Amino acid sequence: MFTGIVRAVGRIERIDQRGGDVRLAIATGPELDCSVYGTGESIAVSGVCLTALNLHAGGFEADVSRETLGVTSLGGKGVGSRVNLEPSLALGDRLGGHLVTGHVDCLARLESRSEDARSVRLTFSLPREYARYVARKGSVAVDGVSLTVNEVGPERFEVNIIPHTAAVTTLGELAPGAAVNVEVDLMARYAERLLSAEGGGVDMDLLKANGYA
Repeated sequence: MFTGIVRAVGRIERIDQRGGDVRLAIATGPELDCSVYGTGESIAVSGVCLTALNLHAGGFEADVSRETLGVTSLGGKGVGSRVNLEPSLALGDRLGGHLVTGHVDCLARLESRSEDARSVRLTFSLPREYARYVARKGSVAVDGVSLTVNEVGPERFEVNIIPHTAAVTTLGELAPGAAVNVEVDLMARYAERLLSAEGGGVDMDLLKANGYA
């Protein structure tokens, strides 16, 4: 589990082809000392939960399956690409963003960016079936960064990137046409399940008994 608060921006140093899958070697820089973590630690790489191997002070390696390469932006990354990094949440850590699993729902594409006072407004398009989970003033993870949604449409959403976020993540570098990993709010998923017929619907008697209806 993650929070969407990026700890460091890393760089892909090497990509090894391994029978259809790949192994990434990622340099983390001084902001993230990976020697304090053990083999098998989960680290989110631009929003994708990966299992870290061969950890050392300056970086780590991780295997990426063919499936993950096909459904996330990692398949389009090359040597030198910069990536957002966040180790998994530890018990007792501050929850500065929102609950993020590292399981990408879909790819979105940056349609436009514009200056908005001191911040930058980014407009993304995404598949309609996932746009339904994005709510105005709700949370969404974009390339592993927890963001507040400003506006939504049938197949789009808008967010503002403040100067700090632009400086400490890769979002400030995005150009129109770029593909990003999107994970919708976990709570929206559970709410849909509870309200759907498949999920058994809502027990109104139970809600009334507890003062919620």
